[in-house]
Amino acid sequence: MFIDEVDIWVKAGHGGRGCLSFRREKFVPNGGPDGGDGGRGGHVILEVDSQLSTLVDLRYRREYKARKGGAGQGSNKHGKNAEDLIIRVPPGTLVKDVDLDQLLVDLATPGEQFVAANGGLGGRGNARFKTATNRAPRRFQPGLDGEERHLHLELKLLADIGIIGFPNVGKSTLISRISAARPKIADYPFTTIIPNLGVVRADNYRSFVVVDIPGLIEGASEGLGLGIQFLRHIERTKCFVHLIDVSSATMRDPVDDFHAIQAELGKYNSALSQRPQIVVASKIDILDDAERLDILQQFCLEHHMPFFSISAVTGHGVSELVRAMTDLVFPVDVPTSS
Repeated sequence: MFIDEVDIWVKAGHGGRGCLSFRREKFVPNGGPDGGDGGRGGHVILEVDSQLSTLVDLRYRREYKARKGGAGQGSNKHGKNAEDLIIRVPPGTLVKDVDLDQLLVDLATPGEQFVAANGGLGGRGNARFKTATNRAPRRFQPGLDGEERHLHLELKLLADIGIIGFPNVGKSTLISRISAARPKIADYPFTTIIPNLGVVRADNYRSFVVVDIPGLIEGASEGLGLGIQFLRHIERTKCFVHLIDVSSATMRDPVDDFHAIQAELGKYNSALSQRPQIVVASKIDILDDAERLDILQQFCLEHHMPFFSISAVTGHGVSELVRAMTDLVFPVDVPTSS
């Protein structure tokens, strides 16, 4: 199950109350105040866990409340600070305050932490209020309330390359061939209903992450199909691999397909349509009209775009495509002559 948005309520722990106490010792006739301070309430902390890839664990528990701090005691004993409540989230989680309508943090790095709600401070015991003129204070403080917040968590997957295109153009088949990802593959539109992440090992030293986005269609940026739900997941990618089915089965023009997807990217986020990409003619194993392939290749040549033709089923051209993807993710710096 893929969950990429969830609302939760968090409440930090209440601070422990201070203590009202006086020394009572056998050979100390002038015992003074010795009430200790209360302990701090527990913080609520969001922590990035690289083993997670969705927010599904938060779907079934929407309220999180940390423990309160321990009360102060006599003999100047400080109350115990409460343990913090850790909520684990996947890399790429945006945290927004619902009431303030404000982005609080973008959690992207494994192990990164964010204090979503601060625990309340413990109250001061009466020993804190002793003065030269008030040697037996009976004053102490209750602990402070912990912070509480309504949070909206939104996941934007972290990947180097986004694989985009119309439904059923071979995106899932490609990602299953170049990585260990095993998405659902079938011969009907919208087979992929969730994004799939895969790690591509380019060589012994380099690897990169690809994400297969459920098929886009015209109007995706306005909510048609499944695209609008997942376009956010390609906002972080460095570049795209744009698959275009060149077989006649689509009954669409390959160049028109390219423009249609580019238009949807631009409508959703103008920066996406300007991002580097490789155009890939897919399903050449069932190509029945070579002119369709030639037209798309000539279009890419005229617009100076990298072009490859592949069959993800047979593997034809896939290794060359992976090398080109690697070069996009790990560009080689060419030294300039002085």
